[in-house]
Amino acid sequence: MNNDEQLMAEAKAFVDDVWEDVVTDIDYLVQVESVEDKGHAQHGKPFGPAPYEALQRALVVAEKLGLAPHDCEGHIGYADLQGVSDTYVATIAHSDIVPLGQGWSFDPLHVTRKEGYLIGRGVLDDKGPLVLSLYAAHFFARHVNRTGEKLPYTLRCIVGTNEETGMEDVDYYLQHFPEPAFCFTPDAVFPLICGEKGRFFAEVASPSMSLSDLRIVSLEGGTVANAIPGHAEAVVVADARALATRDGIAVQEHGVDAWGRRLARITAIGKGGHASMPEGTVNAIGVLVNYLLDQGVYGAAEESFLGFERMLLADTAGKALGIDATDDIFDPLTCVGGTIRTERAGDCVCFVQTMDIRYPKSTTGTRLLEGISGAATRLGCAVRQSEDSVPFFISPDSEEIKTLERTYNEFTGRDARAITIGGGTYARHFTRAVAFGPDDPAYPAPAWVGIEHGPDEGVSEEGLKRALAIYIVAIARLMRLKY
Repeated sequence: MNNDEQLMAEAKAFVDDVWEDVVTDIDYLVQVESVEDKGHAQHGKPFGPAPYEALQRALVVAEKLGLAPHDCEGHIGYADLQGVSDTYVATIAHSDIVPLGQGWSFDPLHVTRKEGYLIGRGVLDDKGPLVLSLYAAHFFARHVNRTGEKLPYTLRCIVGTNEETGMEDVDYYLQHFPEPAFCFTPDAVFPLICGEKGRFFAEVASPSMSLSDLRIVSLEGGTVANAIPGHAEAVVVADARALATRDGIAVQEHGVDAWGRRLARITAIGKGGHASMPEGTVNAIGVLVNYLLDQGVYGAAEESFLGFERMLLADTAGKALGIDATDDIFDPLTCVGGTIRTERAGDCVCFVQTMDIRYPKSTTGTRLLEGISGAATRLGCAVRQSEDSVPFFISPDSEEIKTLERTYNEFTGRDARAITIGGGTYARHFTRAVAFGPDDPAYPAPAWVGIEHGPDEGVSEEGLKRALAIYIVAIARLMRLKY
């Protein structure tokens, strides 16, 4: 398979031949609402029954495609095409998803085809790309069956189950298996990701407050910390008829509380999206907080917490908090409030806000914590850091990166180069790994197609078909390198 012109032609013909099966198998995975559910975890199902089900379905597809599947106690799985050597080149994609969220126009748990696009939770992040990785390996399995000629190295498709909430799956994998010689994850954008910002997650909590002293009874918004929320709600002590109307805000009566006070429910609607790409989104928590402050719907006890919220949600660069940063490799820091919740203990409540920060190499998690803590403590709030992963970067001059770049450019006629991103992928966990497509900013989608982590998540069928052919040729070329 050293004739590249013939290889590209065979790859394209293969994609056309199997495409309807690819779409069917993507739908097979999308049907599972594979959100982490540790509350129902058990032995062999560490992240809950639905992520386990999605893993099993992915392994069923892999076996059907001629690969040897392995379930690693439910933490993660992989499927091999044995090569001449046990040294292996890998892909790694994930079968878990973020929660469905609000605002869907299509069924999120089935693939809908419309005007050349696939719509459904996970079609882009990352069930669609996972199926592509399995079919790329199937191309080589068919070649082996036809010719008896094995690949120089083993090809392994790793199936993750916990990428969206902690990547404990890949931690487990690296504790039990040797690293691949090289690995790419189809869980980002083309042309190629050679660096990822640092990831800093924290929670900011108000003091415990007596419900009898509050005008805000509850605050709830968002689904996961790493997504910008499109929906948020507050229950407040107020007459709903006296509250002003505003775009993005709905108000309705909500009965009375234990003290006989009238209650109103205030619902805020924004535009959700991925926390690492906040441009063009509208944080519903920010819409809600601004409404409460502007309308004076708060008491003295909760005023300071709302003041911190306004600072946090004033921008997505951390400027109001004094933590903004940029450098010569990465885009500027992003700072997002992902979820807000109310914790109750008897007649007392505490409001808790999560923060998702993606930072360049010009700052550190220590500096971020100092800046956030300074602002929070002045307003009587407490900060708890939950994660700090330093920025990840590998040289774009490596042979593997040059190989992937060249393959992408030959298929697209572009002259694109590796980039850095704010998103966090599996690549940062390996010594030699990158993120490689399949989303492609060079081919923008219509406005009605949603982004990953948002409602109506969608992806171009033509883009996925092109990506599958790219992956096949790229893997063939990686197999020619010396490891």
